Amino acid sequence: MTSPQSPHRPPLWNKLHGLAYGGDYNPEQWPEEIRREDIELMKEAGVNFLSVGIFSWGLLEPTEGNYDFGWLDTVMDNLHEAGIKVALATATASPPAWLARKYPEILPVTAEGVRLERGSRRHYTPSSSVYRKYATAMTRVIAERYKNHPALALWHVDNELGCHVGEFHGEEDVTAFRAWLQRRYGTIEELNDVWGTAFWSQHYASFEEIIPPGAAPTTLNPGQQLDFARFNSWVFIDFYRELLAVIREVTPDVPATTNFMVSSATKALDYFDWSKDMDVIANDHYLVAADPEREIELAFSADLTRGVAGGEPWVLMEHSTSAVNWQPHNQPKMPGEMLRNSLAHVARGADAVMFFQWRQSKAGSEKFHSAMVPHGGRDTQVWRNVVELGDALSKLEPVKGSRVESRVAIVFDYEAWWASELDSHPNNSLKYLDTMRAFHRSLYLRGITADFVHPSAELSGYDLILVCTLYAVTDAAAASIAAAAEAGATVLISYFSGIVDERDHVRLGGYPGAFRELLGIRSEEFHPLFPGTSLTLGNGEVFNAGTTGTVWSEHVHAGGDTQVLASFTDYPLADVPALTRRSVGAGSAWYLATLPDSDGIDALTARLVAEAGVTAVTEATAGVELLRRRGADGSSFLFAINHSREEVTVKADGGELLSGERFTGVVPAGAVAVIAED
Repeated sequence: MTSPQSPHRPPLWNKLHGLAYGGDYNPEQWPEEIRREDIELMKEAGVNFLSVGIFSWGLLEPTEGNYDFGWLDTVMDNLHEAGIKVALATATASPPAWLARKYPEILPVTAEGVRLERGSRRHYTPSSSVYRKYATAMTRVIAERYKNHPALALWHVDNELGCHVGEFHGEEDVTAFRAWLQRRYGTIEELNDVWGTAFWSQHYASFEEIIPPGAAPTTLNPGQQLDFARFNSWVFIDFYRELLAVIREVTPDVPATTNFMVSSATKALDYFDWSKDMDVIANDHYLVAADPEREIELAFSADLTRGVAGGEPWVLMEHSTSAVNWQPHNQPKMPGEMLRNSLAHVARGADAVMFFQWRQSKAGSEKFHSAMVPHGGRDTQVWRNVVELGDALSKLEPVKGSRVESRVAIVFDYEAWWASELDSHPNNSLKYLDTMRAFHRSLYLRGITADFVHPSAELSGYDLILVCTLYAVTDAAAASIAAAAEAGATVLISYFSGIVDERDHVRLGGYPGAFRELLGIRSEEFHPLFPGTSLTLGNGEVFNAGTTGTVWSEHVHAGGDTQVLASFTDYPLADVPALTRRSVGAGSAWYLATLPDSDGIDALTARLVAEAGVTAVTEATAGVELLRRRGADGSSFLFAINHSREEVTVKADGGELLSGERFTGVVPAGAVAVIAED
């Protein structure tokens, strides 16, 4: 994949020594004596990079046109003197009270027509021409003031765009949506055709008749819903680009980013589309404390972030030292968990480890969100962990710039995610990520790394390609996947894939439309399963006795050159294929017509990786997370992260970077080893 790094701008990493370490710094919350103490504590912890000014507009411009940069000037100077680089924010993530009061039309409006008022954050619509005018003006003032400051290493544009409010229904949003549709389709006739408005007498005579999907008597037009999702993703990207244009005009040599929220729960924005306008990819990730396998969800998020980054090193812009404040039960992290979390992100491609935030707030909505300096100060386990992590990262400088290698690709598409979970589908319990996460988990437990790739990505470097619930797919992407199989890849395609094109129009002739010929099958009817029910899978070729499938089944017919490797055994689908395989050129194409239980997924994964010739990173006992990063100079770094409460053995030879000793083959309970392999 190509890198999002703009070729004419020096990369962020050239401005930093070693891996980046730090967090969001909000000095405006504290008096001068605390700020002086901060500098000394930062040196003690090994901090070398901070995000500054994210929510500072109200202080930088307390009244319209009246600026106060004195405190920020001092902060920037002090950080520079301490050798700390800065990701300086545009300060536009939270409009000041005077702006929202003067122009209430900038405030977001929900589908129910409720205007969301000030008093929180992110209280603006990115469609607002007024807000864009003031936001670009503020961005220009900041950029001009600090364009030559020696601490400036990166621009932090806005903050967590799409967080809290992901769609907008105000008057200006409606106008912007209509204009976007007109640019996309050109004529109202084309829109009518794509949206299928002949159904239910939804025909439009002009773009002015169109409104965003909102409260309605029953289910909405899926084409309209899909385009509104596309529009809301686009309008955030367009807002970002408007601020970015100012930054690139004033500081053409300073890279810029914004912090994504790539996880298994965030789908409002198409981050693959957005990555083209990023100089470096940055991501915020927070664990769900109630998830017993949260380290696997972290791996999913980090791998997806690396995919969005095109395999290039990326910035972990935010995570937490311990508990957050916004979950139902905010549990602290377990002993050693902060170190394991942080180095797991590094193992999966991050060259920067940042937290929210540097010092835990004493007031405000996030005062109980953990930070690098907790309320209890230095005499706390959190602070000791922060210092320990800083020391560990300082020893990993040789890892900087190396890349994670993988021979397994998981195809991921935000538009397919949006489309697959629209109204009026065969099974409302079907979730786009279910099968994908099941396979990713199985690979994780086997010590096999997977790349997430967009359907348009080059697939020739992968031996195993997983296409999970790719409900909507273009002809070009389907052809690329087929070509990869012809060229020698093992390709698995799961249920509810290839059903519609990019317009959400069903591909006629039998399911799974776009992949029917490749797979050598035809499915005539879906048989979705009720929650809590399952079907048994027989034959024994791949699955063990008693393996069951949930969520989905269908009436599949296999062609003459297609092997049936498992069948349903229960009425009314007894003896109907559930898993098939077809030899294709130098490779193979598999079809999975249900979601097997975890043992079934593991058995299928074992068969797929064996056929594809994919092996684990190295040999190890259960409970250890294994990753390898390779440098352009041939150097190789093995990360062994022990999430268990028992010591584990890992087969590896080399120097262990964190201890500075020769690796013994043993990783203690809850510990991490990073081996510079011989």
